[in-house]
Amino acid sequence: MGKFDGHNLKAIPPLGGDEPRADAFTGLLIREVTDRALASLAARQGQGDALQSAAQAYLGGALPAPASWSETGAYAAWWMGPDLWMVSAPHDSHELMAGDLKQAVGDAGSVVEQTDGWCRFDIEGPRCFDVLERLCNANIRAGKAGDATRTSMEHLGVFLLCQEPGQKYAVIGPRSSAGSLHHALVSAAKSVI
Repeated sequence: MGKFDGHNLKAIPPLGGDEPRADAFTGLLIREVTDRALASLAARQGQGDALQSAAQAYLGGALPAPASWSETGAYAAWWMGPDLWMVSAPHDSHELMAGDLKQAVGDAGSVVEQTDGWCRFDIEGPRCFDVLERLCNANIRAGKAGDATRTSMEHLGVFLLCQEPGQKYAVIGPRSSAGSLHHALVSAAKSVI
């Protein structure tokens, strides 16, 4: 055995704690989500149809339309822009998802491992509208389940995925700004108590 064998390495959540953070307020729970593998998927020029077909075979469902997200089995995906999606799956069972996805789509698309580039906070409870309306200019009350909105919170570009209107959302932003995004969510939750 070498000098460095046997290290007990442990992943650090975006907020830097020993465990993912959860903050409970009256009518609202904000939870740091750290158990998802992420990979971006982009169609190469002229390969949109081939990518759609290959991705559907791998994911078990079609890639979502613009401004939406979908979930099929273990996989979730959301639209990020023209011919660009983010694919998500449970990390423990899909740690190598980016490589598997690249093999599945071949030359039709470009795949980039994104797991450590993003942070995610799930917010749920009847006060979601109050908190989200303080933080972003998206028309939250008009949203429906399956909407994926690109917006900004605290001057940060984020994706807001509606899981259950008025009750459950995922906020996904840059990992390097996890502390700022968390602070904004918690501050907004405290201000509407």
